[in-house]
Amino acid sequence: MISRMTAEHPEPAAQSELRASHADRERVVERLRDAAAEGRLDLDELDSRLGRALTAKTLADLKPLIADLPHVDSPELGQPLVIKGGIHGAVRAGHWRVPARITAYGDMGGVKLDFTQADCDLPKVEIEVRGQMAGVTIVIPRSWAADTDGVAPGVGGVKDKTTPDRVPGAPLIRLHGSGGMGGVVVRHPNIRERRKLKRDEPL
Repeated sequence: MISRMTAEHPEPAAQSELRASHADRERVVERLRDAAAEGRLDLDELDSRLGRALTAKTLADLKPLIADLPHVDSPELGQPLVIKGGIHGAVRAGHWRVPARITAYGDMGGVKLDFTQADCDLPKVEIEVRGQMAGVTIVIPRSWAADTDGVAPGVGGVKDKTTPDRVPGAPLIRLHGSGGMGGVVVRHPNIRERRKLKRDEPL
C-alpha cells in the first residue's frame, strides 16, 4: 500500500533537477554572449557553451555554463513573479520591488504592470507576456526603455508607444511571448497617471 502511494505521488524533484524552460535557456545564452563581449570567453568557449545551453534539459545542465562568470544568479534563483489577470484583472502599481523576471497572463480580466513608482535597481527586466483574452499593459517611466521584438503579435497585436530616450543606466524592459487576443501595450504614463504621480510627490 505504501509503495503504491509513493508511485502515485512521487517526491517532488530537487530544484536543480527541474526541467529548463525556453526563458531559462535564453537567459543563460544572453549572459554567455555578454561574457564574450566583455572578453571573459573566447569564441571557441562561447560556441561550446551556447550549444550546451540551447540543448540543456534541466536547470542543473545550465548552472555550470555560467558558474565561473561574475555577478550571475543561478537559474534556480531566478524564478519569475507570476501575475494572472483571472476574471477581474490584476494590477501591480505603486511602490513595489521589481524582480529580474516576470510572467504576466492577461486571462479574461487583463494585467497592468505599472513601473513608474517601482523600486528597480536592475539593468534589465525580462517579462514573458501572454495577452490571452484581455491583454497586458505595461507602463514605464520615460527614462526607461522597452524591447518588444520578442513578442509575437497574435490577433491583438503589440503596441510599443515608448520613446527611445533611455537614460544611461536606466532599466531596459525586454519582452517576449505572445499578444494573444487582447494584445500587449507598452507605454509611458498618460495624463491622468502623470497627475496622480504629481499628487503623490512628497512636499
